[in-house]
Amino acid sequence: MIRIELDEAALGATRIAMSPLRDAFCALHLQLPGRTPSWPYQEWVGHARAVWREDDRLRPLWELVTQGPGELSDFLLPRPIGTPDVYEELDLLRATEPAAVRDFAAYYYPDLMEAPFLRPYLTDPEAACAALADAYAAWWEEAIAPYWPVMRRLVEDEVLVRARTFATEGVDALFSGLESRARWERPVLELTKYLDAEYAAGERRLVLVPLVFAEGCRLYSTDDPEVLAVSFQARGAAALREPVEPAAEDRLGLLLGRGRAAVLRELGAPLTTVGLADRLALAPSTVSEHLSLLAGAGVVTRHRVGRSVYYQLTDTGRSLLALLAGEGVTARAA
Repeated sequence: MIRIELDEAALGATRIAMSPLRDAFCALHLQLPGRTPSWPYQEWVGHARAVWREDDRLRPLWELVTQGPGELSDFLLPRPIGTPDVYEELDLLRATEPAAVRDFAAYYYPDLMEAPFLRPYLTDPEAACAALADAYAAWWEEAIAPYWPVMRRLVEDEVLVRARTFATEGVDALFSGLESRARWERPVLELTKYLDAEYAAGERRLVLVPLVFAEGCRLYSTDDPEVLAVSFQARGAAALREPVEPAAEDRLGLLLGRGRAAVLRELGAPLTTVGLADRLALAPSTVSEHLSLLAGAGVVTRHRVGRSVYYQLTDTGRSLLALLAGEGVTARAA
């Protein structure tokens, strides 16, 4: 269990930011031998494992992940800056100060200082970081980039919904609905991990990072003197695979039709038409038609946030789910 004590300064400066590099890192862990990913990721893992085995460009990354300790220093994952462009994050990795790289290597790998894979980080940190960034880029291009348009929309939706919850309901509402592996009892945020550790935020601000591939590993960043970054699972990972046939006893599907029933089930939190289309592997025009009919029936409502229109369940919609599908929706309305 990881326990992070957050003072008022950290809580007040909390923000939510995307980090494609962190998603790529967690995806890497999810496909390692011995892992049994859950169903949304299985189709992707088959492709990713072939990339991992066959692409020699990944060697610097492969060596650090498979030969190093379980705990990794922050220089491998630079501070999240909220960019959708992984190459901007890789530029930060390349620009890591050589002294910082040596310090991190000595601290996190004290028993491996003579290991061949670690020596470049001590003797030529700039070249070693450049090689690592190139390996990350190769992994991204082969295993993640084809899925990124869908992933990006899922993460952007998560950022907008969480930010709105934080702004309108406060940090307690934000943390209480974060995910099942995180528990909030002011002033401590607990993360379920195999490690036992305690940290205090001090004057650092907290950055929450939604990831599609958080099942691979949960990340918490502690080295940065200004930022404490914690990842969590974004909703909608089912968009990574083809939809499955609903069960024969799906009463909601029989009443509304399978497409509209699927749309209704996804609206536990506000989503855009495009966000729903990505999650359900349906055309946006099809989802738009379903939403219009559901809104006309009074089970869905819509509201605008900036340029985006978000849909969410009404009380009638929640009652319909609970009555016909046994699917009580507990998410708070945004």
